Amino acid sequence: MTSASPFAGAWREFCENRTAVLALAVVVLIVLAAVLAPWITPQNPYDIGTLSLMDARRPPGYVGSGGYVHWLGTDAQGRDLYSAILYGLRISIQMGLAAGLVSLVIGGTLGIVAAYAGGRIETAIMRVVDLQLSFPAILLALVLVALLGQGKTQLTAALVAAQYAYFARTAYGAASAERRKDYVEAALAIPLSGRRIVFRHILPNVMPPLIVVATVQIANAISLEATLSFLGLGLPVTEPSLGMLISNGFQYMMSGRYWISIYPGVALIVLIVAINLVGDQVRDQFNPRLKR
Repeated sequence: MTSASPFAGAWREFCENRTAVLALAVVVLIVLAAVLAPWITPQNPYDIGTLSLMDARRPPGYVGSGGYVHWLGTDAQGRDLYSAILYGLRISIQMGLAAGLVSLVIGGTLGIVAAYAGGRIETAIMRVVDLQLSFPAILLALVLVALLGQGKTQLTAALVAAQYAYFARTAYGAASAERRKDYVEAALAIPLSGRRIVFRHILPNVMPPLIVVATVQIANAISLEATLSFLGLGLPVTEPSLGMLISNGFQYMMSGRYWISIYPGVALIVLIVAINLVGDQVRDQFNPRLKR
């Protein structure tokens, strides 16, 4: 019972913020809809054989050649927008989680190693991290995607390269503070093995700020992926992400076919805002001084 009480208290405190609870409910709903997309959508937008150019750019509520209603209309390729948005959300969530988790592991490891090792290793790692932080993330991602080409693996690698430094800097700051504390100095004097000191004393105190950074960077990764896809440098055309859906409809905005870009854009904004609101509450719980 005692081990579960901190988590119960944290959850109770989280539930006191209605905005955060609503945002979490929105994130859960979006994730469920994306996971269940193959079963709750009338069309697979990846299957070119099911698409018909006769249904292209149809307004919301139009009954297509497939016999079902396109409640949100269709895009320039004849894709049902409702189906395409849910499948696009799957890609956005996958890319955000993959980039965020890999960046957390790589950046967290580099930051902890730099803080624990000190000396030349610390200097070398942190100078590289500082150099990376001096460039805008979107600029670095653009260059890497242009060099690596299109594809999920290449795009994930570009997003990780653009984001790992935020985790490394956060881990380094937290680990350096723990490294100077008396109990770590005592463990070094015993001496305990470096692995035991890192995993039992330093890492548990570094994880809370890294989790906070992860919530922010997952949302940033989703935004970066959408931006790159909008510019035509993200995923292939056969995988219509939200950014690509917005890009496909952008040229038709002035002709009154607003739904092709507006609906995917609204879905993207709702997802990013909801994740950021949840992250804000998580940050406040880990650092009560930031509470208003």
